[in-house]
Amino acid sequence: MPEFRIDTLAPWLAARGFSAPDLSLTELGGGVSNVVILAEGAHFRLVVKQSLGKLRVAEEWCSDRARILREAEAMRWLAPRLTAGRVPRLLFDAPEDFAIAMEAAPAGAEMWKTLLMRGQFDPAHAQAAGAMLGQTIASTWHNDDARRIFGDQTVFDQLRIDPYYRFTARRHPDRADYFHSLIERSALRAVSLVHGDWSPKNLLASGGSLWAIDWEVVHFGDPSFDAAFLLNHLMLKSIAQPQWRANFASLAKVFFDALRESLPPEAQWMEQATLEHLPALLLARVDGKSPAEYLDEASRRQARAKARDMMVHPPESVEAVFEK
Repeated sequence: MPEFRIDTLAPWLAARGFSAPDLSLTELGGGVSNVVILAEGAHFRLVVKQSLGKLRVAEEWCSDRARILREAEAMRWLAPRLTAGRVPRLLFDAPEDFAIAMEAAPAGAEMWKTLLMRGQFDPAHAQAAGAMLGQTIASTWHNDDARRIFGDQTVFDQLRIDPYYRFTARRHPDRADYFHSLIERSALRAVSLVHGDWSPKNLLASGGSLWAIDWEVVHFGDPSFDAAFLLNHLMLKSIAQPQWRANFASLAKVFFDALRESLPPEAQWMEQATLEHLPALLLARVDGKSPAEYLDEASRRQARAKARDMMVHPPESVEAVFEK
């Protein structure tokens, strides 16, 4: 299926009832795995997203394009269940083109990542990120329908386990046992819906609320992966911008406290499981298939050393991670 482009999308949208003489099309950052285009007319503002089969990275990295349809199903399924944040409303899907269209976040909304990278540290954003993740986990905890609809973890393996964990294990053979053991333990913790990319770039800040986007890696699995994924991004940014380390540490505590408050009582193991994933994810964003683009060589060395040390000397709590 041809990849969408700015100069070809207007007729495609018109055929689906979205045409306007003043149509404006803007390509957004779709990461390495999607084409994402904002379409604005006098009476609509929407985002079109098309999944790619081969990701835009140096290493060979492919994934099933039909993941976009699971993302659409997740958005439909979660929209009425979340009150701590917002999931964009799905407008339509186009399976033949591996594409979906959804409502756009309000004009002026920014990625939480953008705010963090320029030194804006609003604890309300961290609290909302934790509460929304906790509500996602609690509302799907051992839910049979969620397990049936989202139980297939093929795309999660293609986009996370293999490029993050197995690939990095090959780069660090003396830590390979840690990665392989973690994969096995995590597979036994399939208890709720998992976003799979719970990152500040996928949380859009609009006023006092957050919009959660990019559900393409969604599956029924180990929710501690999401918690560790978010904390890892805060850790990476604290290494890249050491002058704001205390700010990132504070946000990490606010996030995890809010998450903990929203979890069911049976989830007391979440913190320990999160701390097991954290060094693996940290090392993966240095030496995996998707390295963090904002780390310089000195920051990469620091992150690599910290991750390897945490695998041997695991921290006792989330707070302790940022104290070292």
